[in-house]
Amino acid sequence: MRVTKDMIDPELRRAGSISRFIMRPTKRTFRVLHWLMSRSIGTDVEGLRCGERRIPSLDGRADIRVRIYESLSHDADARVPGVLFLHGGGYAMGRPDMQGEAYKALIEKRECVVVAPDYTKTLEEPYPAAANDCYGTLVWMKENAAELGIRDDQLIVMGQSAGGGLTAAVSLMARDRGEVQIAYQLPLYPMIDDRNNSGSAKDNNAPIWSEKHNRLGWDLYLGGLSGDDISKYAAPARETDYANLPPTATFVGGLDPFRDETMAYVENLRAAGVPVEFRIFEGAYHGFEGIVSGAKVSRDANAFFYEHFAKAVDSHFATQA
Repeated sequence: MRVTKDMIDPELRRAGSISRFIMRPTKRTFRVLHWLMSRSIGTDVEGLRCGERRIPSLDGRADIRVRIYESLSHDADARVPGVLFLHGGGYAMGRPDMQGEAYKALIEKRECVVVAPDYTKTLEEPYPAAANDCYGTLVWMKENAAELGIRDDQLIVMGQSAGGGLTAAVSLMARDRGEVQIAYQLPLYPMIDDRNNSGSAKDNNAPIWSEKHNRLGWDLYLGGLSGDDISKYAAPARETDYANLPPTATFVGGLDPFRDETMAYVENLRAAGVPVEFRIFEGAYHGFEGIVSGAKVSRDANAFFYEHFAKAVDSHFATQA
């Protein structure tokens, strides 16, 4: 899908043009941006109680740095939903400390505790490190629910882009292993298909994340894996059985290379009987709602996200086995 200027929402065009000079599809650019993002480490959010823990990894690697956010008034004896938030960045970049405003908005929408792991990036180690870190954090949340002051029957998993892909992967791992029951998932415009053969992915030259960015991101994440060696936990679009996954809400921009794979994911979930809420926001490229948050299309997308998070808290539960 070739993207021309007139296809982009007018309020998103300027930021998109600027991004083309910054977000180059090279490994060096990924390294520089990840270094810049790492300057956010340890940043607290005004009005929230912010903490940090080191928890064991599933596979004996270094401990996982985990950020924890809650309201100043939260009492551990008053159990609230636990949110596992997985940040984006093409599996190669980013830190959980950068998403403070999103955590604050979630907590203001519905009282909850947000747990955000600084999972292993592909610039350090490829799959399965990131997936294991994220799933391990979910297991840790369940096992330490009382200490965290969260309900173990309301564990909600969410994330954007690569974080959306990890959300889908964690949901598959939880279903297949039977160790944790997830009440709801919100994998926003998830990065889930390494094959890059959909109509929206092929020849995509949109700002922020194009086909070239996507191929580099997947090459780094898979670390040389190919064909049948690629697990559904690495690329959830390779799954063929979508039954018994958590109720889901997601959205995607109409110009995003992930548009078609998100649509296919939604269709597969619905065919398997999983309740799904879904929107496409036309004229929007990848990550638009965070890059130009004041645009009308971005406000609409964020309203959709927070509305369905609130509905999940109000009505979705999954008792642990």
